[in-house]
Amino acid sequence: MNLLGTVLQVVAPVFLLALIGFVWVKRGHEYRVAFVTQLAMSLSVPCLIFVALMKADIDRDVLAATFWATCVAYLAVTLVFGVVVKVLRLEVRTYLAPLIFGNTGNLGLPLALFAFGDVGLSYAIVIFAIMAVYSFSFGVWLVSGGGSLIKVIKEPLVGATLLGALFLYNGWQTPVWLTNTLELVGQMAIPMMLITLGVALARLKPDSFGRAFGLSIFKVVICTGLAWITGLYFELEPIALAVLVMQIGTPVAVTSYLLAEKYGANSGEVAGLVVVSTLLSVITIPITLAFFI
Repeated sequence: MNLLGTVLQVVAPVFLLALIGFVWVKRGHEYRVAFVTQLAMSLSVPCLIFVALMKADIDRDVLAATFWATCVAYLAVTLVFGVVVKVLRLEVRTYLAPLIFGNTGNLGLPLALFAFGDVGLSYAIVIFAIMAVYSFSFGVWLVSGGGSLIKVIKEPLVGATLLGALFLYNGWQTPVWLTNTLELVGQMAIPMMLITLGVALARLKPDSFGRAFGLSIFKVVICTGLAWITGLYFELEPIALAVLVMQIGTPVAVTSYLLAEKYGANSGEVAGLVVVSTLLSVITIPITLAFFI
């Protein structure tokens, strides 16, 4: 009973905030996803990343191990799903990116914070930053045939990650008044991302659910399994291992749908993956957390 209560304390705020966004749109209220997303990704999330890294009380060797474990885990996931897509004769532009990239931002960051506090959030931010860089380069190339390294470098969250890592490495701190300001701006990120996730789910129009269901189950099993094996290989400490498994195993990101819509892939199929994998996460996330809490 205590375990169930602890898990509910973690997942309930996440799904309730997403539900607020879902109900808000279904009741006919306006919500400008493009504006909120730009505000979050250009301002609020970079502030969250920078402050969390700057204030992180984590051994640098552990952070380095988390970095390399994340890189190896994503490489393994990419190779496995590359083979799966080829064997099942699925369209690479439509299916490969959604199977690789999870919702490490809207869903992964809040989960890590609620489950493991500021330490967990610091690990989650490292994983999220790596995923974002990988998604904006290789992910865009998969869907469109033309990823841009310059575009990746220009992303504010990349700069915030590098700057935060520099402050962490040297033990630097910004003045208190500036830290408080950045922290306040960063606090907007998590509720905004969760509400926006609910809004996006409410507006998606999936083509089908049959294939999406099978692929979604396969994704969570493969991603969590490979992340767990990789984390054990790099001997990550317990919280870092838990966050790695949760982040890599998050459901299909809404950004995968947006990329498919933008570059002419089958966005209806991707929408199905987003909806089904997110609904499944209501079950899979508590089960995963139960192993680590």
